[in-house]
Amino acid sequence: MRIRGKVLSTVFATTLIPLSMFAPAASASQPLPPPAAVDGVAHALHLSTDQARERLQQQDGAQRISAALPQSLRAALAGEWFDAQSGQLAVAVTDQAAANAALAAGAQPHLVTRGKAQLDGLAAAVGKLAAPHVPGIGGWGVDPVTDSVVVTVDRAAATAVTARFLDAVSTLGEGVRTKDVAGLPTRQSGTVQPGNPWWPGSESNCSVGFDATDAQGGKDFVTAGHCTNDADQPVYGASGQQNRVGTSNVGGSHSVDAQEGDMGVVAVDQPGWTLSASVNTWGGAAVTVTGSTEPLVGQAVCHSGNTSHWQCGTVTAVDQSIDYGSVVVDGLSTTNACSLGGDSGGAWLAADKAVGLHSGGQSSCAPGGADNQSIFQPVNEALQKWSLTLFTGGGSGTDTQAPSTPANVRSTSTTATSVSLAWDASTDNVGVTGYDVCNGATVATTVSGTSATITGLTADTAYSFTVKAKDAAGNSSAASSEVSVRTPPGSSGRVFSSTTAYPIKDFQVSVSPIRSTATGAAASPVTVGVSATHTCVEDLTITLVSPSGNRYTLQRSGGATCHAYPAGETYSVPVSGQQASGTWTLRVADNGPGDTGTLNGWSITL
Repeated sequence: MRIRGKVLSTVFATTLIPLSMFAPAASASQPLPPPAAVDGVAHALHLSTDQARERLQQQDGAQRISAALPQSLRAALAGEWFDAQSGQLAVAVTDQAAANAALAAGAQPHLVTRGKAQLDGLAAAVGKLAAPHVPGIGGWGVDPVTDSVVVTVDRAAATAVTARFLDAVSTLGEGVRTKDVAGLPTRQSGTVQPGNPWWPGSESNCSVGFDATDAQGGKDFVTAGHCTNDADQPVYGASGQQNRVGTSNVGGSHSVDAQEGDMGVVAVDQPGWTLSASVNTWGGAAVTVTGSTEPLVGQAVCHSGNTSHWQCGTVTAVDQSIDYGSVVVDGLSTTNACSLGGDSGGAWLAADKAVGLHSGGQSSCAPGGADNQSIFQPVNEALQKWSLTLFTGGGSGTDTQAPSTPANVRSTSTTATSVSLAWDASTDNVGVTGYDVCNGATVATTVSGTSATITGLTADTAYSFTVKAKDAAGNSSAASSEVSVRTPPGSSGRVFSSTTAYPIKDFQVSVSPIRSTATGAAASPVTVGVSATHTCVEDLTITLVSPSGNRYTLQRSGGATCHAYPAGETYSVPVSGQQASGTWTLRVADNGPGDTGTLNGWSITL
């Protein structure tokens, strides 16, 4: 991307705290990154093959440190990124205590002036000024390296409205700056192996993201939400009404193309199709997906798509708000890799780890890459939203050790149609990625934590459950001891509930789904009961999402003085025109720092 940066105000430079030791060199036993990733990164970043291989191994080490940071330290971070010069995880902190904790955790601390709460507040203020759309504005978000919020501007597309917006932005102070870009992001379209093309009905093609399985063992792949916006649309593996693969956005509840994100699911429901963990690199050796990871600024990544094929670059920003003209999408990552129309939905990788789904860009692969910008949706958010398990292969490493067997599996609560379970965490030589909860011989659900609620059961019926732990290399533990539970007698009411507990964390969203089997239209209003604890109700935004995707705000954040959330709260919500059946979701967003809380459960009367 060609940058002619006009700074609205002075940007505070971060202060590097010298390290007493540097990250050790990659050991001989560390798994080697895939050759296609090495070659792609070497070409994109003008490195030798050895340098590219070392960089990917350093990135993997930084990812591991990031994932292992204590929650108390993570809450104190203003940002994090991969520092290519030192080969380490860099973190922004605002005080010496956090810096010392970062050093102890193996990260490289930088002292900054603005903390996460202030940066998030500045980004939110920019978003309010930009609503609903400002010509020439490509997006905005936090840049942890400069401890500021960056607004991208294409001066060629600016109008008088843009000038008024930039004047207003300048009043926000030194924490906001602009960056000139040539061209604005666009939604890419054009004409089951990740990176290969697929066709939504008779529309132009998109690209396959990553294969996955659902809690019932069904086969799926995740891709872009703007490719899956039509409910129950036939999906084909070749243009024309032939070679049908499956169905897009089943029931209308498996696609998001809005502020929440750009992600969707295709059900591979036609016979004869199998899933693959091998990403097409269009001429090189395929990359076998071994797990997933979160993006880091400065990290080298590659993507596979039907039009630009195999392209690599570095992550330039994370958690950005991107204005596509017709919609603003939050939480996206930007890169300096090139991409073209038809790449939408395709697979983004950090070495052999799934990291994103292609969303858009500037549709440029010009020689030199000066104007290249590509955008992706973090893949973990899509997997978690629809409770999917990434389909992985054995990888290039030698991890054959299974996690320990989950212990102390127990029932924590039951209803006529559900059972809630909990167990002690398993251990693994690399890391546990999730747990399969089995109802008899069938996987009932897959979760990342140590509790789960199995719904859709029959009243007054005996069930036996076991739990298996799994890791990113595909190793599974032995099944736990069985826990036998009998559901109590049911009633004829239309009350559905969840007793699964979710932590409410600073600047994060807790998402709790409930599956309704009720028929016909939902009552209006519906009654929603929420059981939660939280130290500052003024920081909470609580939203009910219907099966069709409509959102209803139950509690909106705001207020200067904190009060505790009541132990139980009941809301009456008008939902005229909504069907009762399907998945209703409660979203609890904590928009402030320094709070603690738990969503203990909730119910909905339909």
